[in-house]
Amino acid sequence: MPVTHSPGRLVEALGDRAWEPAAIIDRCRSRAAYFARRGLGGNDRVFLHHGNTLEFFIDLLAVWRLGACAVPVDGRLTPFEVTTLAQAAKPKLSVWKDSPPDGMTQALSGLGVDVVTADEAAALAGARAPSSSLSGLDDDALILFTSGTTGEPKGVVHTHRSLGARWNSLRAALGVDAFRRTLCLLPTHFGHGLICNCLFPWLCGQDLYVLPPFRADILVGLGKVIDRHAITFLSSVPTVWRLALKTAKPPEGGSLVRVFCGSAPLSGDLWRSVQQWTRAREVMNAYGITEIGSWLAGTTVADATPEDGLIGEAWGGELAILSTGDTNVSPSSADRCKPDEPGYVWIKTPALMKGYLGRDDLTAEVVSDGWFSTRDIGSIDERGYLYLRGRAREEINKSGQKIYPGDIDSVIERFDETVDVCTFGFSDPLHGEDVGVAVVLQSYSQDAQDAQDTLDALVRLHQWTGKHLAVHQMPQRWYLVKELPRSAAGKVKRRDVADLCETLAPVPLAKMLRERVAR
Repeated sequence: MPVTHSPGRLVEALGDRAWEPAAIIDRCRSRAAYFARRGLGGNDRVFLHHGNTLEFFIDLLAVWRLGACAVPVDGRLTPFEVTTLAQAAKPKLSVWKDSPPDGMTQALSGLGVDVVTADEAAALAGARAPSSSLSGLDDDALILFTSGTTGEPKGVVHTHRSLGARWNSLRAALGVDAFRRTLCLLPTHFGHGLICNCLFPWLCGQDLYVLPPFRADILVGLGKVIDRHAITFLSSVPTVWRLALKTAKPPEGGSLVRVFCGSAPLSGDLWRSVQQWTRAREVMNAYGITEIGSWLAGTTVADATPEDGLIGEAWGGELAILSTGDTNVSPSSADRCKPDEPGYVWIKTPALMKGYLGRDDLTAEVVSDGWFSTRDIGSIDERGYLYLRGRAREEINKSGQKIYPGDIDSVIERFDETVDVCTFGFSDPLHGEDVGVAVVLQSYSQDAQDAQDTLDALVRLHQWTGKHLAVHQMPQRWYLVKELPRSAAGKVKRRDVADLCETLAPVPLAKMLRERVAR
């Protein structure tokens, strides 16, 4: 377990619970002893479904103490999605704070996964596990799924060595003083929220205050939460700030020292608004990718002026802008772009992931000679500052949460009346991006005389999809088309589909569903 000294305090930002470091270590040992009694050992994997709770962080350390690997899982996923991930990761245990949703235990038990809740462990209070960690530096520490909850899962595998390298680089570049009272309001099942916002400061001995993620009712009172706990640092995403700036009164205590915004670049205007609302001395754009341990660069530059696309300098490792993002071309031989010339962003860092779980083919598509191809488009100016110009990848960035269109396609195409489908992102003023989908249904593709048949089929598809996707993945705009535009090679290009749908009116499904309920 990569902890050099005692972690900081854990505090429920909305509650009354606060655990001191000594109590944290004691609870960690008790939980490790309980997990060991349930058969957990070195190199086993554990699903942790109770993110953004104090218990989650205790269980994470307990898993590492036994030499096992933690797999944080979004607690909102359906049994269908969780079992898809379980088939890929083959966890020994599935850990929940409370009882899992209906159907979850049965689904996981059918795969040989032992389901555990916090209540079951209460009887073992005072039990002890090994006093020191059984994890080695090159043992798997975390698996973070970035896609594939309904199709082919893509799990980023980090070792204790790669995580330690990220935290060491951040400590060298940023210090720890500004993080002494850190607030987490991001989900802890992906890199930004877990590796950097939470584990970096907490395992460096700073106090961690935990909130449920992305809740509008909590954001309304964000200023009060900051003042109540004299928060010195928080990280978030542009969407959260757009909502907070409209609904929340700013903090009055002046405790904030540093604020990060990541997962999507801040615009200059939003950046200045966040500076004004927080009154923090340092409001920074942070750039990070789960595959390289999240935060790798930001605006820790003297007198940085808010500017569209400005990221700043690297925090450990090396950045390069190359003429290609293709890993079949060695980065050492690829042409490097001139200052301010846009190209593909590549990174070389000791915090690079071990690879994608069981997918050497996918790993080879992004890693070459120790360099990682981000598939992002950017440039580096004469000062060495990174600017992001756009994204070459297909994922939809909704409120900082990455949604992969292929995951949604793979669900909708399973519906027995679906002929063809293409999911894409569209611009949204609140979320940054949201999910749209174009679908070809049997009745529509066959030019049925009765259009109502097609609409009825679409309603059934919507209801069916809702049972197989998490809420944040559900398409918000549905388009009926007779066929999808394809390239000469027969491939569907999502951008072409999105452009086509901009010329069409989405089906008013929300209105149709309300009318059906009212009947």
